[in-house]
Amino acid sequence: MTPAASRLRLTLILAGLALCAAAGPAGAQTPPPPEPRPELALRVGEYGGLTPDAPSYTAYERDGALHLRRNDGPAPGEVPLPAATDPFVLESGRVSALQVAGQRIPRTDLGAVRVAQIRAGVHTPVSGAEADLHPPKEPSPRQPADLVDLRTLDAGLRFDIRYAGTDNFMGFPLYEHAGAFLQRPAAEALVRANAALRPYGFGLMIHDGYRPWRVTKLFWDATPPDAHIFVANPAKGSRHNRGCAVDLTLYDLKTGQAVEMTSRYDEMSPRAFADYPGGTSLQRWRRDLLRRVMEAQGFDVYPQEWWHFDYRAWADYAIGTASFTELEQAARAPSPSH
Repeated sequence: MTPAASRLRLTLILAGLALCAAAGPAGAQTPPPPEPRPELALRVGEYGGLTPDAPSYTAYERDGALHLRRNDGPAPGEVPLPAATDPFVLESGRVSALQVAGQRIPRTDLGAVRVAQIRAGVHTPVSGAEADLHPPKEPSPRQPADLVDLRTLDAGLRFDIRYAGTDNFMGFPLYEHAGAFLQRPAAEALVRANAALRPYGFGLMIHDGYRPWRVTKLFWDATPPDAHIFVANPAKGSRHNRGCAVDLTLYDLKTGQAVEMTSRYDEMSPRAFADYPGGTSLQRWRRDLLRRVMEAQGFDVYPQEWWHFDYRAWADYAIGTASFTELEQAARAPSPSH
């Protein structure tokens, strides 16, 4: 049996074991909650909070009922919704504001506001070389790079590589073409996680994996300082740069479409936090299922981004600078003869 066949066989065996391991301790598996009623789902969202001194509220669904949380002030926490009247302002079938405590609080999309701010100050680089300065110097890595093209591993994986197009927070392509790579141990763990999700009716949709260091530098320079928690510091390099971080979500096996989570991918707002209490019960259940399955295979969630998972052996690898084209050319090059 060839080494490649042996690895594939081991991956398939471990994938079967992952079906049990992903569930965690007894009782961890809970059935998905139902979709919330349309009139309730319409009101779920964020209100206010555009400035530090502005009132900020989160309306969310739990156990089939609407709840309200105040996020600002000296004592953030749950606040009662008026029982007699509907405090939500509807205009043309949409909720535009919340009326509470004698104030009209506009509905807000903090993530969209942040993207607009970033794009207003960003210009498409003339060439990749302009941004490709020098990554930090580090000790020699404990493991040699062995980046694997995820597209070759599992037909059940789906791909939506946002940084290869314009549908990303920068607004222009950062990669020369769509690609997704991880270090081999992380890639094989991802295949096991994908197998563990099938009984639930889901698969993994990949948004990003290995990221050349120059792209991390572009992100950092373009992002306002108060949003730097959402991007890696190029002075330290990122786990994406090491081929040990993956951005992903769930897709429905029946429809092939990504499911709705508590926030959009790459949203720079509190809705992106892994422990964000808002959204709907079903959205939070899906988010938590994804986290449980990924953590069972050796990944850790990034607390500020529910979609971002770091493989635990990331520190063993060096920061990478190779483009996707260079990686693919190296993979096609003939092995040296002995």
